[in-house]
Amino acid sequence: MVERKLFAGHAVRRLRRTLALTQAAMAEALDVSPSYLNLIERNQRPLTATLMLRLAETYDFDPRNLGASEPGGGSDAIRRRLADPMFADLEVDRAQVEEWLAGAPGGAEAFARAYDRMGQGGAASDGAPDPASAVRREIERWRNHFADLDAAAEALADELRQGSGDLYSAMAERLRVRHQMSVRILPVEVMPDLLKRIDLHARQVQLSESLEPASRSFALAERLAQEAQGEIEALVRGAGLDRLGERLYRRHLTGYFAAALMMPYARFLRACEATGHDVELLMRRFGATWEQVAHRLTTLQRVGARGLPFFMLRTDRAGQVSKRYAGASGSPLADAPGLCPLWGAFDAFERQGDVAVQLAELEDGSRWLTLARVVQPQGARAGGVRARFAVVLGLSASDAATLASARGLDLRGVAVPIGLGCRACTRPDCPQRSAAPGGRARLVNDRETGLSPFGFAGD
Repeated sequence: MVERKLFAGHAVRRLRRTLALTQAAMAEALDVSPSYLNLIERNQRPLTATLMLRLAETYDFDPRNLGASEPGGGSDAIRRRLADPMFADLEVDRAQVEEWLAGAPGGAEAFARAYDRMGQGGAASDGAPDPASAVRREIERWRNHFADLDAAAEALADELRQGSGDLYSAMAERLRVRHQMSVRILPVEVMPDLLKRIDLHARQVQLSESLEPASRSFALAERLAQEAQGEIEALVRGAGLDRLGERLYRRHLTGYFAAALMMPYARFLRACEATGHDVELLMRRFGATWEQVAHRLTTLQRVGARGLPFFMLRTDRAGQVSKRYAGASGSPLADAPGLCPLWGAFDAFERQGDVAVQLAELEDGSRWLTLARVVQPQGARAGGVRARFAVVLGLSASDAATLASARGLDLRGVAVPIGLGCRACTRPDCPQRSAAPGGRARLVNDRETGLSPFGFAGD
């Protein structure tokens, strides 16, 4: 796979200013010309691997900070925020965003923080920052790939495999021997409203009998994340979040470690490539749920061993999104202000247990292959409410040819035209439209009726 070019002028400029160096002084230390360094700082030249190594050796600089410190999460993340209907009349294109990031990275970061503070365009009820948005922004900055956690989980997984071929048993034994904690499965009558609980007094990991095997394994893996506490706390401290944000971020990182322990990076990537990213087969091979595998697929961004750039989200029937991870996909669908009812994500609700596959095309001409399947949280009892969500995996059609799910599909053929929600969509002939686009005047004609009752003015 061709690697994406890394434009990190803002990070290089920030490092130089922190060290109080002139461009000429840094250029001399890096053995490049001042004019070349100037082009890098203005994002008119990518940062080469050679220069990245020189930065690391000369200034004891961690190269991973280059990709993790893009203002506002980088160009794609800024453009997803600008897709909000409130900006519809501005028509800010990619070139303008790139110029903004290169010329005023501080201003771009300030815009991102202000937008996130308002809860993706809506004012917070008390004017306070939205912790969940801040955590999502931090995850997005890292493209949901945390190399240190992956390395620690992979090392532990290899150690556990040496002792037992059964991961669940190996994790339970590890907890018993290393952490003096036993695992106990309790009846639902004892834990009627809980799925898992850590009883430090009894030194027990208590799990509800209603949990399926994959979820039981995940719960033990989460507990073993304490063995990577140093790496997790370093990430949490570096995020600059408030107390609630830190708790949410720590929970995400703990879950990340658990998934990486169940699906170790190198083995999981090899299995993905060998099976054509067959999610059903990966579930069985690694003892995971569909949602766990889908999430893991968005994290495969290891330098030198990258996976395909998937995005993932989870939605209910009403289009309310409770999880979204853009990964390295750059897809507007991963962070759209709304969801399109024509998107195959909603077809999954009518196909219980089956995967709904769709080739979709956005207004900008980008084409995406999406896979959606309904999942049901565990714990519901007879007569109780059983929640249902659609978990959606998406990948650019240009990267999807090797997928098992794409076999027999013409990825260059007819695609379903969808949008990013009616308020952000300007397709004039959509019969499914429920509202006029934001920033466009609604038109009412007493003598004509179009395909949609929500006519609107053009550009």
